[in-house]
Parts: sequence; C-alpha cells; structure tokens
Amino acid sequence: MEKFISEDKSVELSSRRTGMSFQRTRMSADRTLMSVMRTSLSLISFGFTIFQFFEKMRDSGTITHGAAPRNFGMTLVLLGTVMLVVGIIYHVQFMAGLRHERQAMHEANLLHAESKFPPSMTLITAVLLLMIGLIVAGSMLFRAGPFG
Repeated sequence: MEKFISEDKSVELSSRRTGMSFQRTRMSADRTLMSVMRTSLSLISFGFTIFQFFEKMRDSGTITHGAAPRNFGMTLVLLGTVMLVVGIIYHVQFMAGLRHERQAMHEANLLHAESKFPPSMTLITAVLLLMIGLIVAGSMLFRAGPFG
C-alpha cells in the first residue's frame, strides 16, 4: 500500500513539472518573438530615418539625387516588415503545435490539470507593430499618409 501512495505522488509531481514545462516553453516562444520584434523595429525605424533624412536633403536642395539612399531606407523597412511577418507566422505555428501536444498529453492522462494559455500580449504587440510597419512602407512608397 505504501508503495502505491509513493508512486501516485511521484506521478503527480511529474505531471505538475510537465505542465510547468509547457508554460516555460510558451514563455520562451514569447521571448523569441520579442527578439524578432526588436530587430524588426530597429530595421524599420533605421530605414525610415535614412529615407526621411535624404528626402529632406533633396527637398532643401542640398543634394540633387538621393534615390539610392532612399531606396536603401525603403529596403530596410521592407526587410523589417517581412522579418516580422515570418516571426509572427513561426510563433503562431509553434504555439498551435504546443497546444496540440499539450492536448494529446492531457488525453493520454499524462497531464491532468488543464491550464488555458492566455492571449499572448507579445503576439498582439507584434501584429500592431506589423501594421505600423506596413503603414510606414506604404507612406514611403506612395509619399502619402501619416508618415509621408
């Protein structure tokens, strides 16, 4: 009898540690998306700054041809935006796989405590940053809009 109680306790502790490992993995995925966001934000803001600087220099008559640096700035903005899209897609796919794996372990009675994953604030922020990046790119491309 003593042995069964000990095994039940061991299984219970193992199940709890496994459940916590899913939370740690989720937080790790959020940190990965945050690093993508940091890099993307740097590329978008640096590209926008280069674009605006040479646009103002051309408008003031200081330089006559500023197309190459402006194109470089636009390329950086687009690169940052594409990088963010890829990071968001990877994050969503990874989280879907993690949820699927957690559900499979729950159905196999390896996990008994069902904890819901709350909406990822990191993902919401990444989508907002993506929208800003698209607005900036459109503003630069068509020379209109809030950042034009």
